[in-house]
Amino acid sequence: MKLRLFLLCCLWTAFCISQDRKETKRYTLDVSQYYGSVLLHNNYISHLITSHPGGLIAGFNRKNYGDKEWHQIFNYPDTGVSFVYQNMNNSTLGENFGLYAHYNFYFLNRNLQFRLGQGVAYNTHPFDKHKNFRNNAYGTHLLSSTYIMLNYHKENIFEGLGFKAGLSVIHYSNANVRAPNTSTNTLALNVGLTYDLDGGVEKEYLRTTDRAKVTEPVKLNLAFRTGINESDVVGSGQYAFYVFSAYADKRLGRLSAIQLGTDVYFSNFLKELIRYQSVAFPEYGVQPDDDFKRVGIFLGHELFVNKMSVISQVGYYVYYPFDFEGRVYNRMGLKRYFSDKIYGAITLKSHGAKAEAVEFGIGIRL
Repeated sequence: MKLRLFLLCCLWTAFCISQDRKETKRYTLDVSQYYGSVLLHNNYISHLITSHPGGLIAGFNRKNYGDKEWHQIFNYPDTGVSFVYQNMNNSTLGENFGLYAHYNFYFLNRNLQFRLGQGVAYNTHPFDKHKNFRNNAYGTHLLSSTYIMLNYHKENIFEGLGFKAGLSVIHYSNANVRAPNTSTNTLALNVGLTYDLDGGVEKEYLRTTDRAKVTEPVKLNLAFRTGINESDVVGSGQYAFYVFSAYADKRLGRLSAIQLGTDVYFSNFLKELIRYQSVAFPEYGVQPDDDFKRVGIFLGHELFVNKMSVISQVGYYVYYPFDFEGRVYNRMGLKRYFSDKIYGAITLKSHGAKAEAVEFGIGIRL
């Protein structure tokens, strides 16, 4: 089940960046070496920060020139795929091999590049209660991974060759699909080369000035999300969860909409956690028949990028019979519109920096 969920995530990301074959095409390659440090975001991983990790980032990029309106709105970003290798230089943590879909956004006359990549990584040495019990960062071989790069980026300095250098942050986590899941974040310096497969022949950027305004009435959304996760108690078991959401959204223009709504959570891992705490920690005052359901209200924002959008939400539990990570929660992720009304979504639900679950959802916008 876990493998299928991560494969669905990969397929989803690849689908999100697929483009119309009739567009103007130009491709580049880049490769960077990096060296950095694991950030101490949680004291529970202090015993794992013993050396400096290093590795390489390789990317294949497609340049966009304005054939679609969103290219122009976002200053002609690149779409691409990338591979990241990271040697943690720690026998407990092992090595990570990751495959990502990414966007490159440009600023300062296209000399400053910001890359955002999302994908799946394979860890060679995850937690094992007999063989590797000290690795409380990675509970599974397969990990969800995000990385960002902020680089000085100069293409075609000499016959298609270019240069890039800057900072990278690489995150690995299994989003509590299985415990433990303390995760790691690496801050690194990187330096590398770029190569234009067309030899540096530039193409013209298209510009459209007469864009129609986007106006819509308030829309009602109904969504269902599901997945599997586990509490922080190692070996407590993986359980399915179900989330039912209803919310209204109001389009503010071509790029943004605001949201207001409610979530109802049926998180079965909490059933087991309640039972466990009632037996193992009677001083907590938890009863075995305490309700595991939660109800929250949330305020959100949606950023529209073609048929894909990025959502961010902050919520507060108004029904909260069992205390788990606090009343405030947040959700971030991607939506893909298959029509004007039907969409799918992959989101990360968390409490601050503490992930609770990866949610796979489907919804309708009426």
